[in-house]
Amino acid sequence: MNPIRQASGILHNAQLVTLADDGYGLIEDGIIAWINGLIVYIGKDLTAARAVCDGEIIDAGGACVTPALIDCHTHLVYGGQRANEFELRLNGASYEDIARAGGGIKSTVQATRVATEAELLASAQKRLRNLMAEGVTTLEVKSGYGLSLEHEAKCLRVARQLAQHNPVHIQNTFLGAHAVPPEFKDDSEAYIDSVVAMMAPLKAQGLIDAVDAFCDRIGFTYAQTERVFKEAQRLELPVKLHAEQLTDSQGASLAAAYGALSCDHLEWLSEEGAAAMAQAGTVAVLLPGAFYFLRETKLPPIEILRRHQVPMAISTDSNPGSSPCTSILLMLNMACTLMRLTPQEALAGVTRIAAKALGMNDRGALVAEQRADFVLWAVDHPSELAYAFGSNPCLSTVWGGQLRAVPSVFHSN
Repeated sequence: MNPIRQASGILHNAQLVTLADDGYGLIEDGIIAWINGLIVYIGKDLTAARAVCDGEIIDAGGACVTPALIDCHTHLVYGGQRANEFELRLNGASYEDIARAGGGIKSTVQATRVATEAELLASAQKRLRNLMAEGVTTLEVKSGYGLSLEHEAKCLRVARQLAQHNPVHIQNTFLGAHAVPPEFKDDSEAYIDSVVAMMAPLKAQGLIDAVDAFCDRIGFTYAQTERVFKEAQRLELPVKLHAEQLTDSQGASLAAAYGALSCDHLEWLSEEGAAAMAQAGTVAVLLPGAFYFLRETKLPPIEILRRHQVPMAISTDSNPGSSPCTSILLMLNMACTLMRLTPQEALAGVTRIAAKALGMNDRGALVAEQRADFVLWAVDHPSELAYAFGSNPCLSTVWGGQLRAVPSVFHSN
């Protein structure tokens, strides 16, 4: 295949996986045309494609072409690592035991606070490279390891720099209500006051696109989470929620009441919570990496989500404590193997539905007027992307109509 170097072009001899509806949307020997980074034609007629686009004609060589992948829940910017806690868990400690003893999120907070911006950028770049190598062009990056205005802003600036230095789109999410920092150890209410106060200046600095919280027994209460949501609503920022991971805290119903983009984890989601999500159009983001790594046994209620027609996205949840994963293709396999999604559901979950989880309607499917973000794969059928693990069949990634080159890792001085 000739390199794609222009923001306009026509790709033919492709097996297109449009994901335009509830199926794969396969078009054999298909053609995709784009102008200035936007799709203008999808179909099988080269003459029709040339009538609307005079760009270079490129032979896909029979490659399978899907929308570019979207990782809609990551914690990519942080300091240090927590391999020691991995070992502790294998020696009998639980995730909650470690968190209550000052480990878990709090240990990453300490490492993140002492790290420089350059150090955080260099480490996050390495993780981002892995995601990009598997066809990710859009992702969300949460804060939540700074837990003060100074350090939350630092992490969010790093996420903005990642987007500036790489051919990806990054949505910044403020997750100040992730854990209580040491200086507020015995006063979570005062810390929530601090979280609420952080939002306006962070928005004024152009650092946040959405707001998240962790509503659970080792996180924040229903009432505390609602305080965060009320301030986000006042600032006209969309919300999302880490919900029902360890208990049914009724967080999903609360998030749905505030029109949340997504509720994430959801192992303990109730039927009432699923119904509320369905009514609000809130996406369920499943995180099989965390389920696997923590050796959980309580699966998210997939059949309830299907019955209520709640759209299901999949993400890496890339983070140092419960999902140190930077392979979205592995998440496809785990979603199918562990959570019993179909390969088609899994692929939609990292494209069309993942876009919905981020509130984006200009990507996630191969249809006219969407962004020309797509991936060419060395597979015969899209189900192979979820079937095989440990390999990467990505041939090329096109972002905004141009072939994407993955930059080298940044090194801090």
